[in-house]
Amino acid sequence: MLNIVLLEAHKIFTKWRTYIGFLTIGIIVPLIVVGLKLSGINPTQNAMFNFQEEFITTGNLFNGWFISHLIMHSLFVHIPFLITLVAGDSLAGEATSGTYRILLTRPVSRIKVLTIKYITTIFYTSTLVVFLAALSIGLGHLFFGDGDLIIFRGEILLLPVDEVWWRFLLAYLGALVAMWTVASLAFFFSSFVENAIGPIIGTMAVLIIFLIIGELPIEFFKTIKPYLFTTYSSVWTKAFEEPVNFNEIFKSISYLCIYCGGFFLVTLYLFRRKDILS
Repeated sequence: MLNIVLLEAHKIFTKWRTYIGFLTIGIIVPLIVVGLKLSGINPTQNAMFNFQEEFITTGNLFNGWFISHLIMHSLFVHIPFLITLVAGDSLAGEATSGTYRILLTRPVSRIKVLTIKYITTIFYTSTLVVFLAALSIGLGHLFFGDGDLIIFRGEILLLPVDEVWWRFLLAYLGALVAMWTVASLAFFFSSFVENAIGPIIGTMAVLIIFLIIGELPIEFFKTIKPYLFTTYSSVWTKAFEEPVNFNEIFKSISYLCIYCGGFFLVTLYLFRRKDILS
């Protein structure tokens, strides 16, 4: 089983589209960090200008943690698209290349084939999120140093440096599960078509529709909002609240895991009944 997973992972990481996400993050994150460093702009000073009479600040608030938090907010809107580039091609790519029959004539059941492909899709998603975390936190601290984390969200929240690391760990855990859900949805769509463009567009369309429904102040939409996985995708932001509502975070992560399992099981059901014609 492990050898087959490694072979499937090797197949994914030999495709050029797999590296689009890493290349995009590898360009954007350094540009943000270096751009802020060279510009000399300090967002924390600008934001604190109106509160100078009420607060006395010491230490370095414009630090690596602040930069990392800023990047999380700006990039997690776009990360789902990068994930669908690979997740949407997981099954559709086999149909495009005409290798479905060859793949399924091997002495491996359809359940195992699909499970292996799903595991490698989740693995790719995890590596992309970990890459974003390592690059943003690493470069942020390299250029701006360490310190307390200040958050502006209607009110000012100052988190001490000895708490920030586990909050980021919790935030990225929640973000990781949210991205698994996006990958699972793209994987589900990938089982229907023979071209990866469909799953990519379909997944992004669902995300946009669900996000719009979740934001519209219409009573009917409010009743279905709890059943949309996008309602729980922002679970990572709860790690930076004070106090941290661990029950709410656990609840959101649990719901996202249920969605992941649901998408996979439906995909498995359809894949087992699928007629492979090429």
